[in-house]
Amino acid sequence: MPLAGVFDQDDGSVFRWHDAARLIGPEGEQVSRAGVFAPVLADRPGGAALAAALAGQGRGFRIGGAGAVEAGPGQFETLTGGSLGGARRVLRSQASWLASFAVNAAMFRIGPGVRVAVPGRLSQSLALYAALEGLALGAEVHLLDGLRWDRMAEMVAARGIGVIYATPVHVAQMLACGVAWPDLRLVLVGGAKLEPGLRAALKAVAPGAEVREFYGAAEASFISLSGPEDAAETVGRPYPGVDLRICDAAGRDLPEGAVGEVWLRSPYVFERYAGDDPGSARWRGGWLCVGEMAALTPAGLVLRGRAGRMVTVAGQNVFPEEIERFLAGLPGVERAAVLARAEAVRGHVLMAVLSGDPAREGEIMAEARARLGAMVAPRGVIWRQDWPVLASGKTDLGLLQREVDAWR
Repeated sequence: MPLAGVFDQDDGSVFRWHDAARLIGPEGEQVSRAGVFAPVLADRPGGAALAAALAGQGRGFRIGGAGAVEAGPGQFETLTGGSLGGARRVLRSQASWLASFAVNAAMFRIGPGVRVAVPGRLSQSLALYAALEGLALGAEVHLLDGLRWDRMAEMVAARGIGVIYATPVHVAQMLACGVAWPDLRLVLVGGAKLEPGLRAALKAVAPGAEVREFYGAAEASFISLSGPEDAAETVGRPYPGVDLRICDAAGRDLPEGAVGEVWLRSPYVFERYAGDDPGSARWRGGWLCVGEMAALTPAGLVLRGRAGRMVTVAGQNVFPEEIERFLAGLPGVERAAVLARAEAVRGHVLMAVLSGDPAREGEIMAEARARLGAMVAPRGVIWRQDWPVLASGKTDLGLLQREVDAWR
C-alpha cells in the first residue's frame, strides 16, 4: 500500500492525519480534525485528545499521566501498562511507531476504507498505537472507550468493524455479551496470551476473523507476532525488523530451547524513560532487555514469564504466568491470576485468584496438583465475580496481591 501523504514532513518522521482518515467517537459521532495543541492531554474524550495531539504537527505530547512532558519535536511519551500498576512514562520518537505503521499497512491491509475499533483508553500504549496507526494510514478509526462492554460489542457489529486491536480482557468482556461479529476480518491481540478457550469463543462469534497475537512492550513496541500456523504455546516469531537473542545473566547467548532473558534490537524501540522513575529496561551494546524470560525453539518464541514475577517454591524457580495459562485452560475457569506469599518452609506458597464457576474448585485443584505437584500447586483459591483491570486492560495484580496477603 503506498504511504504517500501519510506523514506531515517529507522525511516521514511525525504523526499526522491521512487525507482519507476519519475518527468516530463512542456514540458514532465524527470527530473534527480541529484541535488546540497542548503537551499534556486528558485521555477522555479520546477523540478530542487525538485531534489536539495531531494539531501539534510533530511537537512532543503525552495523553494521560502526570508531570511535565520531556518529549521534544518529533518525539512523544506513552505509558507502560504493567500489571503491578505504577505506570512509567516512556519517551520515544514518533518515527519509531511510524516505521511499524508501514509494516502493518502491508501485512494487515490497514488503510482507506478499513474500519478499525479501539476499545482501550488512549493512556494505554496499545490503544494509542492502534488509533494513531489507523489515522496515519487513512482508516476509519472507531474509539469505543467509555461504553459498557455490551455496547462495545454491539458497536463492533453495527458499524461493520473489520479490524480490532484489543487485550484478552477486552475480548473476554465483549464476547460475554453474545454478539456476533460477521464483518470482523482481523483481531490483533496484545498485552497477554490469548487462551485456547477464549480463542475458540472468538472464532464462534467472528468465524471470518484471523487472530494474530503479538508480544511486545511499551518500551519495545512489537517483538514477535504469531499467526494460525504457529504452535499455541508460542508467541510466534520475530516481528519484521526485530533481532532476538536469549542470554544468561552474564549476557552470553544460550542454545536453542534454553530459558534466559530476551534481548532485542529493532527500529521500534524507545529512547529513554521520562520523569524520575529510572525504569526497569536495560541496554547493552545496542540491545534492549525488558525483563522477560523465554526460550527460542524451532516452533517459535516460548515465554516463561517476567523475571520480576519469578518465585522460588520448594527450591524450584516457578513462573506464575505459566500456571495462570494452565489454570485458564481448565473447565470452569474464565480468568486466572497466581500470586505468591512468603512461607518459611517452601520459600513461597502460591494462591490462585479465579473468575468462573466456584462449584468446580475441587476438580480444578485436583488437576493442578496432578499437573504441578503438591508443593507447587496453589494452596487455595480466591474467587472473584468482578475481575480488576488497569486502564491498560491488564489484570491489576497489585490489588490481587493485597487480597492474597490478607487471605486466611
